[in-house]
Amino acid sequence: MSEGTRVEEAGAPFAVAVVGAGAAGLAAALAIARDGIPTALVGRHAPVADGRTVALLDGSVRFLEALGAWEAVAPHASPLCTLQIVDDTGSLFRPPPAQFRAAEIGLDAFGWNVESARLVESLRARARAQDNLTLVEADAAGAVPGETAARVALADGNAVEARLVVGADGARSPLRAASGVRVRDWTYPQSAITTILAHARPHRDVSTEFHTRSGPFTLVPLPGGHRSSLVWVTGEGAARRLAALDDAALGQAVERQARAMLGAMRVDGPRGLVPMRGLAVATPVAPRLALIGEAAHVFPPIGAQGLNLGLRDAATLRDAVLAAARDRRDPGSRAVLDGYARARRVDTAARTAAVDLLNRSLLSDLLPVDALRGLGLLAMTQLGPLRRLVMREGVLPQIGAPELMRAAR
Repeated sequence: MSEGTRVEEAGAPFAVAVVGAGAAGLAAALAIARDGIPTALVGRHAPVADGRTVALLDGSVRFLEALGAWEAVAPHASPLCTLQIVDDTGSLFRPPPAQFRAAEIGLDAFGWNVESARLVESLRARARAQDNLTLVEADAAGAVPGETAARVALADGNAVEARLVVGADGARSPLRAASGVRVRDWTYPQSAITTILAHARPHRDVSTEFHTRSGPFTLVPLPGGHRSSLVWVTGEGAARRLAALDDAALGQAVERQARAMLGAMRVDGPRGLVPMRGLAVATPVAPRLALIGEAAHVFPPIGAQGLNLGLRDAATLRDAVLAAARDRRDPGSRAVLDGYARARRVDTAARTAAVDLLNRSLLSDLLPVDALRGLGLLAMTQLGPLRRLVMREGVLPQIGAPELMRAAR
């Protein structure tokens, strides 16, 4: 494995070039290269400290274990054994707090919460040591598909050729824009405050999501028992005011919003302020291009679905590329790309719609909307089979799960 800009000789392109060095891109490149398929990872490593964490669901942890990246992450991750939802909208149809326990579906935990920067660094360390993977430390300026390969132009004037290009270059993906894939995007009148907090009372591995009229307010456990990550989605003006508070005042505001359930709060990490937006593509493929992660879908941070969906993209694409390699087929062919698109269509559309619907329902004060939301949560609480079905599907879809997410732990 080599590092630095590399230009393949004419007639000898990589099988796959992944553009984007975030968690989804790194995972895709590792998953494909580990099967002996010549792969390039194009992108500079520049993690941002903004207090963000990611709740990796059980299927994603299985995937990371298969990639050899989980061992370094595990000591810094906290299990999410119980998920608690509290309706704090003030609705007339407000149901009682609902708790969902991983043990009910045979799991030790629904997932594990870890700081995003630590996850990326673990994946990056694995990438440096992975055979069949070349790291190209340069920004991509664009990609042009050809009959037998695509050419990825680099900002430094060089280029990389590959039979398949994977666009993992984020929500404002230049590769997606250049491909002509139709995009539907939208904004919400909200922003999210993200940070890490220390608190007086133990979280006991319980993740709590308050549903408020301005969006979800979520506290997710971190290791040690007395630290949690915060994602506070609220109106844009309120978010700006919160972001302007000093650490002591913000800690007090969080404590009030959390009803002091974890006692006194103290800001214990970097902060972020993230505008809320959504994006969906008509198709995640174009000639010699497959889109994964936020290049293919963006939605608010509700229910720990964002990166987990991107990792399922990566694992599904790996299955498609590996099948093509075994059959000596072109990994960038239309048939392979269409198969990947079909495999991701239902999962992506369903989760994007569900998160969008829940977020919009919180912003509405219409009584019928409140009633439907309240009845839905009450039904999941009271009906065991429905509750267990929802929990299983939230962790990992049972139909069409990628191979490396089904691996035994």
